[in-house]
Amino acid sequence: MTEVVTKITCKNCGSEAVVKFGKYKGAQRYWCKSCQRKFKGDNALFHMRVSPEYISTALSMYYSGSSISDIRNQLKQECGYYPSKHVVFEWIDKYTSLASKQFRDVHPKVGDTWIADETVLDLDRGVKVWFFDVIDSDTRYLIASRASLSRTTRDAQMLMDRAIKTAGKTPKTVITDKLKSYLDVAYGKDAEHVRGRPFAFKETGESTSQIERFHGTIKDRTKVMRAFRDLETLHQFMDGYLVFYNFFKPNEALNGKTPAEVAQIDYQVKNWKDLSQLPVSKEAEIGTHKTKVLRIRRATTRITSSHNVFPLGG
Repeated sequence: MTEVVTKITCKNCGSEAVVKFGKYKGAQRYWCKSCQRKFKGDNALFHMRVSPEYISTALSMYYSGSSISDIRNQLKQECGYYPSKHVVFEWIDKYTSLASKQFRDVHPKVGDTWIADETVLDLDRGVKVWFFDVIDSDTRYLIASRASLSRTTRDAQMLMDRAIKTAGKTPKTVITDKLKSYLDVAYGKDAEHVRGRPFAFKETGESTSQIERFHGTIKDRTKVMRAFRDLETLHQFMDGYLVFYNFFKPNEALNGKTPAEVAQIDYQVKNWKDLSQLPVSKEAEIGTHKTKVLRIRRATTRITSSHNVFPLGG
């Protein structure tokens, strides 16, 4: 019978130049000749004392619509591990940031018909934020998004400029709703602007229904969270959710593929577990410890500037 040998790689830098370095509490330790650091021979992450499966489960549940309490109870029931709310928020904060950086500069191969729309999301104390986005009709890829306290032509133009930069081209057709802010937007040379409706017409196909469904999903998800405390928490949530939507979540309309796969993006990080197991430098890891998790600031009516959300390559 052939013995299967598991290759050990450094958790800090990914190098295979490692040697055994004694044991600690029953766990084999190793020494990396490349980065000259020690690590344990288990599946816990660098500077983390839990399995990456716990973290990936928490992130997947969070962006799929589960509350923090549900996540904690699931981990307790399935894994015998009951993290505090602070720990779960720490995972969300850290790996949402890593996900944003991982996919920031990708350029999807999208079609020529784009759909732009907006929906309103709530901040605390009744402050409303408009969430604009552009989705590709062919691949369902969310090309660009923007959060703003207004719905002006400038907001719509900045959204479209970002989408054009991400896609590396201008569309042939842009379908929007009846919002007047879209009327004076420069969509590109010879681009046709069609003011559509939520329900498709067989003759023209002038519909915003695809993006309306996306907005419905977002609203269902955010009901669990109630109102966002401030623009920072909204920004962070949309960062993670858009990675989840474009890269991790299979789409039924795409035969189980993700929008990123249909848009021909070559990427190896297919889920939160893959992301959590990427080698992280010691300096980068320590840097994440210097930032407080989910700092909460009460929103007030004095907020007047717009805020960008997850440029997706722009």
